[in-house]
Amino acid sequence: MRTILVGGQFGDEGKGKIASYLAVSDSPEIVARGGVGPNAGHTVQFDGKKYGLRMLPCGINNPKSRIMIGAGVVVDPGVLEKEVELTGTRGRVFVDRRCTVITAEHKEADAAAALSAKIGTTKTGCGPAVASRAARNATLAQDEPLLEGFVTDVPAAVNRAKDVLVEGSQGFMLSVLYGTYPFVTSKDVSASSVAADVGLGPTSIDHVIMIIKSYTTRVGNGPFRDEIPVEEAEKLGFQEYGTVTGRPRRTSKGLHWEDLKFAAMVNGATQVAVTKMDVRFPGNAGVRDYAKLTSGAREFVEKIERELSVPVTLIGTGPDAKDIVDRRKELL
Repeated sequence: MRTILVGGQFGDEGKGKIASYLAVSDSPEIVARGGVGPNAGHTVQFDGKKYGLRMLPCGINNPKSRIMIGAGVVVDPGVLEKEVELTGTRGRVFVDRRCTVITAEHKEADAAAALSAKIGTTKTGCGPAVASRAARNATLAQDEPLLEGFVTDVPAAVNRAKDVLVEGSQGFMLSVLYGTYPFVTSKDVSASSVAADVGLGPTSIDHVIMIIKSYTTRVGNGPFRDEIPVEEAEKLGFQEYGTVTGRPRRTSKGLHWEDLKFAAMVNGATQVAVTKMDVRFPGNAGVRDYAKLTSGAREFVEKIERELSVPVTLIGTGPDAKDIVDRRKELL
């Protein structure tokens, strides 16, 4: 089984939680990372431990899975090394030999760029590194001494493996092709591109799980419908802060249905995962049985299924990776 995870909103949908759950429940041979690079933070909370990851995929919590970073991802060797030490994953983390390396010059260019102030970039050097690759003057992982112990051929590995979980980064509405341009990230982050990032062809993908949050948030500048003040978001319990930047996330308490329909279509979503249901609907914290969700929560799930014509198979009911209602056996 080869499964792609993508965010359906502006990022921060809870991809880390879903990925870490699936890494244990499905025990894939490989957990691979596609997407942009260390400009996207993902929070993993499992068995009392909490990690904020930027470079590694979030399915690190299954010691049997190999962890791989695809060629389409730009890599910061320093961030990678720190996260490998933090998570104790040395020996099972690999980087594709074709990955673009983020340099000090890329970070300096990112911080100095006028675009940084305009769109609110994370200043991690990702955009300039992507630009260097397009300009044919990038350093590749195979030529970077700091990555010598990590380099491998990711496409060869993922195409040999029977069970692969591929994590995207950012959210679909930040795609450079389909998002709120120019307030977007530097790459397309749809399921098709994430698959290509790790070397999987479209005919080899079995499922695309599009992850959405029960309300909508955004970090950085750009259009954002139905935004509410921080004070109101705090009262509702919706206020969040960016994993990488620490910036307060902008909040809209509703779902943007037309955006989600478009995202489901372009990503070819076969499943939807909904997170933060315990936040939007108090009384559902830690629930793992669909029948035990409150009636309001179940009605919300049914509305999502009607609007998107895609089954909601995974429902997040708390911060721990195990706080999940898993309906896949019932619906697929």
